[in-house]
Amino acid sequence: MLEKIQSNEILDRLPAHLRQYIKPQNYEDYTSINQAVWRYVMRKNVSYLSKVAHSSYLEGLEKTGISIEHIPNMYGMNRILQEIGWAAVAVDGFIPPAAFMEFQAYNVLVIASDIRQLENIEYTPAPDIIHEGAGHAPIIANPEYAEYLRRFGEIGCKAISSSKDYEMYEAIRHLSILKEAEGIAEKDIKAAQEKVDYLQNNMGEASEMAKIRNLHWWTVEYGLIGTLENPKIYGAGLLSSIGESTWCMTDNVKKLPYTIAAVEQEFDITKPQPQLYVTPDFAHLSQVLEEFAKKMALRTGGLKGIQKLIDSKNLGTIELSTGIQISGDFSEIISEEGKPVYVSTSGKTALSYREKELVGHGTGNHPDGFGSPIGKLKGINLAIEDMSPRDLKAYNIYEGEDVNLEFEGGIVVNGEIITGTRNLQGKTILISFRNCTVRYGDRILFKREWEKYDMAVGKEVVSAFAGPADVNSFDLITHKTSSTTIKSAKNPEKEELENLYESVRNIREGKNTMFSLSAAFDIVKKHHPKDWLLSVEIYELAIDQDQKLAKIALDHLTALKSKRPKISHLIENGIELVDASLVK
Repeated sequence: MLEKIQSNEILDRLPAHLRQYIKPQNYEDYTSINQAVWRYVMRKNVSYLSKVAHSSYLEGLEKTGISIEHIPNMYGMNRILQEIGWAAVAVDGFIPPAAFMEFQAYNVLVIASDIRQLENIEYTPAPDIIHEGAGHAPIIANPEYAEYLRRFGEIGCKAISSSKDYEMYEAIRHLSILKEAEGIAEKDIKAAQEKVDYLQNNMGEASEMAKIRNLHWWTVEYGLIGTLENPKIYGAGLLSSIGESTWCMTDNVKKLPYTIAAVEQEFDITKPQPQLYVTPDFAHLSQVLEEFAKKMALRTGGLKGIQKLIDSKNLGTIELSTGIQISGDFSEIISEEGKPVYVSTSGKTALSYREKELVGHGTGNHPDGFGSPIGKLKGINLAIEDMSPRDLKAYNIYEGEDVNLEFEGGIVVNGEIITGTRNLQGKTILISFRNCTVRYGDRILFKREWEKYDMAVGKEVVSAFAGPADVNSFDLITHKTSSTTIKSAKNPEKEELENLYESVRNIREGKNTMFSLSAAFDIVKKHHPKDWLLSVEIYELAIDQDQKLAKIALDHLTALKSKRPKISHLIENGIELVDASLVK
């Protein structure tokens, strides 16, 4: 896919399992109505946000080269973003949270390349290029915030999901697609909303991924910065919503100091937020993230960490105290006195060290699962990993020796040692046996006739996290969604309107066009009486070119405000933007 995209060294580092989400931007698919929507939102945002957004926003717009007049081209964005150490890729709407965060870890901004419909100009529940390009991109020009975003991705993609998280992701994706699409029956939207509501009320205990997604939402998407009395906007969801960016500054939205407590605050992506969190500065964001990371299985490991992986029913990894990493679908754990003493996977499993697969220990070598004892040997204070070569020989843990290793947790390994594998510090991390039996009481965990037995060495589990240690160990190119973005249907009426928008755009840009402003206005007034944005654009141009037409267009817009009270404020905002530009 990347061969179709102007690449840079940042994109070149992306692993194959992330590239599967990338799609071409297809810039030519943007209609002149799309361009007008972008222009309106950006003009309104820049005008308003210059007063209420963090200073990094306007500075970032300039640094990232994002134009007010044109929807950004991904190729151009990549050239400019590369200068600040980032890149951008286009995707189709929502992608799984873990993948979204992993892109961030690679300093890659994920941009949903579709753009909201004119009817949803104030707010859309679906991610779009206004949200991503005009919301996220400018702020990452701030180095301190960009590092927070990268670090968040690095930690977030290791968060362990519950088995229900993916179902919720699919339900929210489906609902957002329906709400953004044209002509969807109300009963279909209601059914999709009911499914989301049901899942939200029946998720059980929140997973690590659910909690860190909350932190992401209340900072990256909907964050405020400064003081409770005078906050500024930095969250992309607010920066890209001309409705919520105004609403959030009122007393109708409760402002809370940003703390670790935000991990427990759920959100509804399809509705305006009733409360927002204010961080004093960007450095505080990293402090809260680190506070949460310390509680994750990534840092704590142990029995609870392994159990989270088992409950997730997804591919995960544990790391032992020697640094050896076991990646697979964890299926069982045996514990004694609150500590894991034996852990096993089912299906394809790989062993790694420092995120690099050990030679001879890929999924082809362990296709049917893997199991290993954890802990110290019974009656010996010195753990195997801490034994010197002399110590190992003294306890007969040596190549060619038949040994009977009894662990404190009751696991017994009996067999002939073939070889051992050591890490760079000289610690034994893996011992291979033949003619081996592994027992726990009367239970046989590994039979002698099952050929070679590989035993991971480690006195404790120091980490447990989602995904494989080495991304190349598994085939991760398996992403399939149950729903795809619904493109707007074409019809003669809409095509005529798009042609009118294009003609007016050409007039603004000094290009030849078959229509005059007055002819375009006559057609839109007669055949498209509900459309308002084109009349705003005609009014803007007519002020300089045809004062009589300008007055007629303004009268038409005034009448439209009465006929369409729900969008009267949008029309008024458009008129104010035009009038403000005259003052300048």
